Amino acid sequence: METFVGIDVSQDFLDVHVLPSGEAYRVGNDTDGITRLIERLQALEGPAPETIALEATGGLEHSAVAGLAAANLPVVVVNPAQVRAYANALGKRAKTDPLDAEVIARFVAATRPEPRPLKDADTQALSQLVSRRRQIVQMIVAEEQRRHQTLDRQMQKSIKRLLAALRRELENLDKSLDEQIRNSPIWRVKEKLLTSVPGVGPTVARTLIAEMPELGQLNRRQIAALAGLAPWTRQSGKWRGKSFIGGGRERVRSVLFMAALVAIRHNPVLRTFRDRLVESGKPKIVAVVATMRKLLTILNAIIRDSKPWQNA
Repeated sequence: METFVGIDVSQDFLDVHVLPSGEAYRVGNDTDGITRLIERLQALEGPAPETIALEATGGLEHSAVAGLAAANLPVVVVNPAQVRAYANALGKRAKTDPLDAEVIARFVAATRPEPRPLKDADTQALSQLVSRRRQIVQMIVAEEQRRHQTLDRQMQKSIKRLLAALRRELENLDKSLDEQIRNSPIWRVKEKLLTSVPGVGPTVARTLIAEMPELGQLNRRQIAALAGLAPWTRQSGKWRGKSFIGGGRERVRSVLFMAALVAIRHNPVLRTFRDRLVESGKPKIVAVVATMRKLLTILNAIIRDSKPWQNA
């Protein structure tokens, strides 16, 4: 009988639930606790765990995930929204850390997500730089909006000082990103290949390198699903609902959205693809999402084949 493990992560603790035995316990979310967790999982009676799952919790899970992966245990990080929807479907309204661990274990036993290789240390560092750059850009946009909304002279001066500091930090981050890319021959090649596509600039390329290391290793359906761009349809009998996208990697979708808008203006192939969808009656936002999916498919093939973009 297969064994599945669910782990609920909080700042201080890891609550563990093992199926089908029902064993449950808590360890600290620190070095000693993670070491004890690994020892207990390795010492489980019966077959080794098929999957060990933790929810994405904004970074609190990183140490545990890294420790489990280093111990060659089959760890996977799951989407908390999907787990909560599964709990609701089971009628489990109560929410405590031990109950959440059990729900996570049942969720992976039912869905069997495939464990994927974790980012290496360099890719994690690049990802953190990309994330920090995005945060700084968001702060600049927010401060610019405040600057336009206030007439108070003192507020204007304060905002201008902060904007100057944020722009200096953005410049420093861009230099750090340039250095990271220059120091990796593989990343330099990938960035050059990705930016050969009209509409894809360095920010998009670096986000994909950092957030989607699977690019070029999966087929078009798998890569679309990983990004949350694979449409799913609601239907029942003769009723047909609209198709939706969701889940997947939000950061990747965000940069692909901006890249698709640029590509629609500057990439003749993608512009023709989008215009054809609109002319056939598709809503404009649906056409943009389809263009995002096609762009990702193109980028996936470019990395897979190591061939730059060619206008066809």
